[in-house]
Amino acid sequence: MEDKTPGRTRKGKRPAPDKMALPQETNPATGGTRPVPSVLQPRTNYPARQMLRKLVQGESPPTAPMSLVDRLVGSPYANPTIQVGGVDANARKTLDFALNLAESMFRYGAGALEVETSIIAVTASLGLRNVEVDITNQSVVINYAPKDRTPITLMRVVRSWTNNYSGLSLVHQLVTEVIDGEMTRGEAANRLGEITTSPKPYAKWMVTFAVGIFGAVIVAIIGGGMAASAVAFGSTILVNILARQLGRWRVPEFFTTAASSAVVTFIALLCWWLTMPISPGLVIAGGILLLLPSGRLVSAVQDAINGYPVTAAGRLLSAFLTFGAVVSGIAVGLVGGVMLGLPRLDVTEESPPVYNFWVLIVLVLVAGAMIAVIEQSKATLLLPTGLVAVLGFFVYSAALNLGIGERLAPAMAAVVIGFAARIVALRLNSPQLVVAVPAVLYLLPGLLIFRSMYIFTIEETGSLNGPLGIFNALTVILAIAGGVVLGDNLANPVTKGMGANERRRGRRR
Repeated sequence: MEDKTPGRTRKGKRPAPDKMALPQETNPATGGTRPVPSVLQPRTNYPARQMLRKLVQGESPPTAPMSLVDRLVGSPYANPTIQVGGVDANARKTLDFALNLAESMFRYGAGALEVETSIIAVTASLGLRNVEVDITNQSVVINYAPKDRTPITLMRVVRSWTNNYSGLSLVHQLVTEVIDGEMTRGEAANRLGEITTSPKPYAKWMVTFAVGIFGAVIVAIIGGGMAASAVAFGSTILVNILARQLGRWRVPEFFTTAASSAVVTFIALLCWWLTMPISPGLVIAGGILLLLPSGRLVSAVQDAINGYPVTAAGRLLSAFLTFGAVVSGIAVGLVGGVMLGLPRLDVTEESPPVYNFWVLIVLVLVAGAMIAVIEQSKATLLLPTGLVAVLGFFVYSAALNLGIGERLAPAMAAVVIGFAARIVALRLNSPQLVVAVPAVLYLLPGLLIFRSMYIFTIEETGSLNGPLGIFNALTVILAIAGGVVLGDNLANPVTKGMGANERRRGRRR
């Protein structure tokens, strides 16, 4: 029976205290009572209470760890599509696929952050949670520890590298399709196998020819004439063939690079001794640019900034060894020339540009496209890479005209190149590195390196200026690499939603 006791409701429950406390008023029509409308009640100052609560409370949650998927914010793989159906019943196959993916990206020159975000995006999209990723220099470790189950830890070590920016772009596109839910794990594994086993887009003879064109164009950009460009064309092709043969003989990269720079130096000095109308310094500067570890330096600086100190240290050490091999080869070539009786050079002689500004623009466009061919980029990226290089050259020329100087101007141009490269690369479903590294290569101070090594090796009174010049050249190279990374980060707010998976999702809406 219903309880008729005053102050009680059905089943003997008392009304809530706030309802009992509401003021009542008499209804003239029925003679009963009703609560006073809320507009007549005194209101509390809710905004003031909220402000007070924010002042006295700490952050919420105070010590909660960041979700692993939150690492994807700001990357091209943000907001992945998580496949429904729970945790993958066969997690080992998913982890193996993620490791194969990471190994391929490392071999093709990707940075540690890009590899990590790709692993996180793929494993999350394929249904694996409780995954941790650790990247240390050449090794990738993935730990999968589901609750109340035996954890799985896998590791892969990357021991070889190759120039294949086309493959890196295809892997980037593969990750995008996986996280967009357009491909199963089996299909993705088959596609990855096709990418890693397919031939590179350009034959060896095409790459060799592109090497020669790049050497000739760079010499023309920094002030050489037709004869100097012709010598650079032949010497860089010869050096490319030599390096390829030494690679077949399993000669370490350090000695291969040193031998290549020594051959370039000796050929330039010999042609100058034969009274050819060339400046040997310009020929040597154009020949050693391809030997400098530009891509490795950009990746190393990027890893250091993004919080991978061990990986960055390993890549920086490798890059510095390559840089040391270049300067060692130049020293060997110079000493060999002196021993053969070649006359001394005047390295302080300046070479004004031979061609006008608009011809230089065309030459920079060709140089960027040729480097893209050498790095085996996709055919659709050749012209955009050259145009990004031209944009950087405009900034570089403007900075020099404003009197900024030859040390800071390349870094400013590198920032613009890094910014534009991220936008262009995401539009073409590729990582930023694929466009930025070829577009920035012509800014490297090859002539400064040669002059410093000549003073350090040959001149008896300029031993102090030689090391200072090498230090300045290394500083400029690091500034260029840092500028590319800075431009990439500055483009993050602009490129939100520009990833291929986010563009497709936006079209579906």
